[in-house]
Amino acid sequence: MTLELRFFANFREAVGQKIVEREYPDDATVGDVLADLTDEYGLDLFEDGDLRTQLSIMKNGKDVVHLDGVDTPLSDGDTLSVFPPVAGGSGESTRAPDAER
Repeated sequence: MTLELRFFANFREAVGQKIVEREYPDDATVGDVLADLTDEYGLDLFEDGDLRTQLSIMKNGKDVVHLDGVDTPLSDGDTLSVFPPVAGGSGESTRAPDAER
């Protein structure tokens, strides 16, 4: 099956491009693909054998955490997007200086 793999931020830099099309066996899961990417590009996707909790891995726009996680099956034509951890804001208040408390 053919999958479209999309990478964002530092993962895009590691892979060298935003979108990669790859062939995988028909029974491949999200975990199989992510393990391949970890081996090939040295992406930091796993921690103690589990998917890093700070990552967002999307299958066709749905977070795999809400599917079957790394066991989520894939089908021909699926898109798998890999987002790195996202940090919070600047820490500064957005409240106007004279706002009542």
